[in-house]
Parts: sequence; C-alpha cells; structure tokens
Amino acid sequence: MNKVRTRRLLVALAALAVVAAGVLGVSGRASAERTAKCSSLTLDENAWAGATANVYVLKYVLEKNLGCSVNIAKLPESTPLFQAMADGKVDAVPEDWNNIDLKVNQKFIKSGTLQNLGSNGVIGHIGWYVPTYLMKQHPELKSWTGLKKDWALFKTVDSQGKGLFLGGDPTYVQKDQQLIKQLGLNFFFLSVGSEPAQVARWTQAYKQKKPILFYWYTPQYLNTAYQLSEVKLPARSKKCVDSYNPKLGSDWSIYRCAYGQTIIDKVMSSKFAKSGSPAVNVIKRWKWTADDQNQVANMIAGQHMDPQRAAEKWVKANPAKVKAWLGK
Repeated sequence: MNKVRTRRLLVALAALAVVAAGVLGVSGRASAERTAKCSSLTLDENAWAGATANVYVLKYVLEKNLGCSVNIAKLPESTPLFQAMADGKVDAVPEDWNNIDLKVNQKFIKSGTLQNLGSNGVIGHIGWYVPTYLMKQHPELKSWTGLKKDWALFKTVDSQGKGLFLGGDPTYVQKDQQLIKQLGLNFFFLSVGSEPAQVARWTQAYKQKKPILFYWYTPQYLNTAYQLSEVKLPARSKKCVDSYNPKLGSDWSIYRCAYGQTIIDKVMSSKFAKSGSPAVNVIKRWKWTADDQNQVANMIAGQHMDPQRAAEKWVKANPAKVKAWLGK
C-alpha cells in the first residue's frame, strides 16, 4: 500500500514538474525577449507625415523600453528601398503601400531576402481630389466624365493651354499621366516635386477658392483641416495596376481604373528577423489605426512639434497599445 501511494505521489510530482517547466519556458522566453540586448537597428522613414509618425513612435518605444539605438534612413519607395534592405542598410520599413507586391520587387520575397509582415493596421487609398466647395458648384465633377466637360476650369498660367492636374511626389505610387491619356482628358500633368511643395500649391488654391485637381490620399492629417472630395475614376478590373512600371510594357490600358484600397504592410529584412533582437517581435506586433497615425502626424507636421516629443506624448496617452506591442 505504501508503495502504491509512493508511486502515485511520484507520478503527481512529475506531472507538476512538466507543467511548471512549461510555465517557466513561456515566462522564460518572454523574459529573454525583454532582457536580450537590442543593439542598433535602422528604420526607413518615407517622405510623408504619417510615415514620420510611424517611425518616431516605434523609435521611442524601442529605445525607452528595450534600450535599442534606432537609426532613421530616408530612401525612396520601391526598389531603391528594398535593395537597401537586401544590402543590410535598412532593417525594416513600417509603411509600404504595396510596392513589395509589384512584380519587379517580388524577387526580394521569393529569394527570402525580405519578409512581408502584413498589415500595420492602416488602410490607405489614393485618388484624384478637388475641394468640396468646387464639387458643390460643379456636381458633375463627382465622376471623371465631368472632367472632360469642365477641363477649362483648371487652366493655369503653367498648364500649357490645358487643364492642370497637380501630381504627387514623384517617388510615390502613381499612374496619373497614364490614366489621363487613357481617359482622353485634356489635362497637363505637373509635378512640383516633394509633398510639401505639392501641398503648398493646392492649399494656396484652396484658400483662394480656386479650382484645383490633384493627386491625394488617405490617411492624411490634412484631411481634417481641409474639405476635399474624391473624383470617381473608372471601376477596377482584375488586370488593374496602380503604379506605373515601364517593365510592364506599352499597354497602358492596365492603368485605366481607380486606385484600390491598400492594406499597408510592414516589411523586414530576413537577416534582421533572424538576428535575435528583441525589437523584431515588437515590430511584428506593432499595429495602430489611421486615427492614431493622424494624431501623431498632426502634432509633427501640423503643430510643428519635435517628432520625438510628439511620439512621447502619444505613447504616454496610449499605454495599453504600447504594452500589447511589447508583449506584456
């Protein structure tokens, strides 16, 4: 009888040991993630306020909680950025507008050099926009067909006798020159360079209550300060492409459609993903909303607050989200 009891006790103790080992294993992994040395990493900051918000909030969280040293690179979208990641110059980009999914860039994924981490929580959309006051005056502008009739509204001193279409930053995802031609519109495409230059141009026209047609997107913190309306472009099809690429050939009919809804992704270099840095899992867990991004972007670009200070302010106001990123 004593032998039976002893055997039962030993079995029970063994079972408890297994459970305890499992608990310790989980807590041990979590503890290791928190205490592992972070060292340094490089994030890429795209050329718009929302991207700045992404990078500086991540930078603040990683440096304050994990002791990381976060460097910031500013490279053009698409292949130059992904090539830099493949070369080890950039470890992660928090906001990619589907550039990594383009055929010309799929080589980086297929070779295993880069990893698409999926959504950062924000859904983006590019389109053609006019001020809402103009659309109220000319409701036919709700559709691109109204632009055929009203093109003369948009004539300017530098539009070469046509209506003016104000393009976005040349490094952004876009197909507007091809789309204008495919739709047979009497518009002159003009890019004034960076986003700040473009914003200066269309906001000046807005304040003067003048007609203006331009490339724009959401999420964008300025959309809360200005009333803008989107011009409906032709319906999308399966062959629809949103970014001009000369390698796709001369058949521009693939661009004759509206821009799609874009699930904005995070991309990381495989080398960094396998580095053991505790920053890897934080970046993988990092996700927020368009409203979160716009709050920080407005502080930085709208209120001209130092990006690090803006990040700190948002982080302190959103402890639950930050704890989730840290795996706590």
